Amino acid sequence: MAPQLTSIISLLLPVFISQLFINGVMSTTFIMINKCDYTVWPGILSNADAPALSTTGFALQKGESKTITAPTSWGGRMWGRTLCSEDSNGKFSCVTGDCGSNKVECSGSGAAPPATLAEFKLDGYGGLDYYDVSLVDGYNLPMLVVPQGGSGQNCSTTGCVVDLNGACPSELKVMSEDGRDGVACKSACEAFQQPQYCCNGAYSTPDTCKPSSYSQIFKNACPHAYSYAYDDKTSTFTCASGPDYTITFCPTPNTSQKSSEGGKNTDTSTTTNNSALVNSTMVYEGALDQSGASPSTCRHVLGSHGISVIISITVATLLTLTFFN
Repeated sequence: MAPQLTSIISLLLPVFISQLFINGVMSTTFIMINKCDYTVWPGILSNADAPALSTTGFALQKGESKTITAPTSWGGRMWGRTLCSEDSNGKFSCVTGDCGSNKVECSGSGAAPPATLAEFKLDGYGGLDYYDVSLVDGYNLPMLVVPQGGSGQNCSTTGCVVDLNGACPSELKVMSEDGRDGVACKSACEAFQQPQYCCNGAYSTPDTCKPSSYSQIFKNACPHAYSYAYDDKTSTFTCASGPDYTITFCPTPNTSQKSSEGGKNTDTSTTTNNSALVNSTMVYEGALDQSGASPSTCRHVLGSHGISVIISITVATLLTLTFFN
């Protein structure tokens, strides 16, 4: 009986394990590219319910790229820090997008506004990837997010390719240390701390919080990026089939959605019904992992412990079938 059992297990386990990986126990690749004329220090913050990635911050020289892998159910945000330096005591800091860790690695800290954010929730509600580029926390540099692969009517390029620092209103502008150049543009919420701009207090619903003249500046320049908290209809994007993503800092000015996507559908006028479920903080806060009833619950990536448990269950099942037959 034992040789027969060993033979069955040896035949079925490789098939079973391969099916695990075919059915989604894989990783998503993020390729970060720096096309700026200066060094950018990307920062990464995972959601509270998502694992930390292999790095949370690093230097990306002009023309350089770096590949980061994440579990298929990962959620979090990525951004670029600029004008960074280390003082004589070894304290690292950045003029824009600083995460306050005093090191190149952000180590669980987010970006100090203003900062252009790329937000993701992979394998979220309905088994879809949700992603956006957000200017809700302000703007510091151009950014483009392009899905590589994937499918769906709303699986397309998003971002803000315009340099908003020069056109930023004076009351929102962050100046360089020497006071000569604008290096970032605050959101109206950050600048004025008023509920009508921050969508809180009496303005905490989509019906009461509307676009402002300031958010409209961002929206006119970057129509596919979030400009204020309830800017969902034209700013939330979804992909099925688990694409990889390219995140480009300072994409070339003539980058079009069509050329960036290599002929993919770029009609962003139609948004899936799922996007209405969330606001601009949806990815960062993990709101798309809404409950145990969510279709995404059963699709989350399994770590080695999860695989071991399933294999153990499978072996037990095989034992039962062998001895009872």
